[in-house]
Amino acid sequence: MPSVVLASSDGGPKQFEGKITSYVVICGIIAATGGLMFGYDIGISGGVTSMDDFLEKFFPDVYVKKHRAKENNYCKYDNQGLQLFTSSLYLAALVSSFFASKSCTKFGRRLTMQAASVFFLIGVVLDAAARDLAMLIIGRILLGMGVGFANQAVPLFLSEIAPVRIRGALNILFQLDVTIGILVANIVNYFASNLHPWGWRLSLGLAGVPATILCLGSFLITETPTSLIEREKTDAGLAMLKKIRGTENVELEYQEIARACETARQVKHPFRTLMKRHSRPQLVIAVLMQVFQQFTGINAIMFYSPVLFQTIGFKNDASLLSAVITGTVNTLSTVVSIVLVDRVGRRMLLLEACVQMLLSQALIGILLQVNLKSNNTLHQGVAVLVVVLVCLYVSSFAWSWGPLGWLIPSEIFPLETRTAGFAFAVSSNMLFTFLIAQAFLSMLCHMRAGIFFFFAAWIVVMGLFTIFLLPETKNVPIDEMVEMVWKQHWYWKGYMDKEEAKEDNVDII
Repeated sequence: MPSVVLASSDGGPKQFEGKITSYVVICGIIAATGGLMFGYDIGISGGVTSMDDFLEKFFPDVYVKKHRAKENNYCKYDNQGLQLFTSSLYLAALVSSFFASKSCTKFGRRLTMQAASVFFLIGVVLDAAARDLAMLIIGRILLGMGVGFANQAVPLFLSEIAPVRIRGALNILFQLDVTIGILVANIVNYFASNLHPWGWRLSLGLAGVPATILCLGSFLITETPTSLIEREKTDAGLAMLKKIRGTENVELEYQEIARACETARQVKHPFRTLMKRHSRPQLVIAVLMQVFQQFTGINAIMFYSPVLFQTIGFKNDASLLSAVITGTVNTLSTVVSIVLVDRVGRRMLLLEACVQMLLSQALIGILLQVNLKSNNTLHQGVAVLVVVLVCLYVSSFAWSWGPLGWLIPSEIFPLETRTAGFAFAVSSNMLFTFLIAQAFLSMLCHMRAGIFFFFAAWIVVMGLFTIFLLPETKNVPIDEMVEMVWKQHWYWKGYMDKEEAKEDNVDII
């Protein structure tokens, strides 16, 4: 029987037994459809906002600017209302993630995922049937609530059910489904753009498919043993641990979870605990991973890829097809991360990607700076080269900052602050996604090609952060992170003062 041998916190060997059971894989696949919802929405937004029927109905000013012969290439889509259509979802997700944290702790990860699918389905109905902008935005807000709940619950669920040696790969199923959702959305947009005048309604309405899968599938999967034991359902937690590990010999892992749960129960105010010195390493890492993920510029590409490709001279169908190509690259490259993350580790993937993304962004910026002026189009060869560079950029993001931006925050917090800490991660992600979504088209208008140099500069900062401040978490059990990671790190170990941690816990009980 497969097993993992680890060093315990007291220095002795610790062995967790367990198989990679088919039940865990099935649970992981079903739960990860929360990522499919998120990804489909990311991909669908840019395509819908480039459709003439949609613009003519909700944003007639943008429709007129788009078709004005001598309109500035970089500014034809610069409209705050249009950007609000995309970004309002993420503002709602930001707020809802804190409620989702409470839901995860009190009601469990599975019920929180069910709530996410219900919010999302209601939002889909409102958007697909929208008669005016207010109805459209209300629908987007409900979609955002669904995204906030799903993005909070799914990565935690995946990390807690996974055997330690495949935790990275199983957790990345979430990001894989995000990329599949983006790809499917781009394909749907490509065909729906020719269905007049209701193609945009089809694009928005099909978002209900992954939400339905998650809603129905969540009745078939388990709650995590950690969540059950945390809510004092110890017998059910032990039985479920045996089921997902495929063995009766789970005593050591059960004791580890039970010890973590007992510590968590003593902390009555986890959000306040996060503000204490000994929680700062995890909180800083979790928040910065989200900030950096967005400042790679990826969502500017994914939200607005059809718009971006139209800006550099592609016609409508060609721009949507180019978005399909980048979506395909995104999906296939995420598989690379699944294969490598538990072999080469998190840091290696992040550092390699920084180099590849930096070169791609810089070259795109140079090509556009030299070749794309306000009122011309790119030469076909240059335009194709830009698409190739975008694909190189997307591929490196897809096996690094994309999936690891969710994986690392889900595995680094101790149980007593896990849901609260991950809520900060999700809300930070949604905040900066909102800011990028709301600002990108205006930034493109004012900064022009310089926007790519702006994101390239951030990638340099991300590389330095990874080298000096991000510890490796490969093959470390999530309840052993403090002893095996934070107390061993050259910088963060200075925050792991045992006496202060004890005093902090006493203060908040």
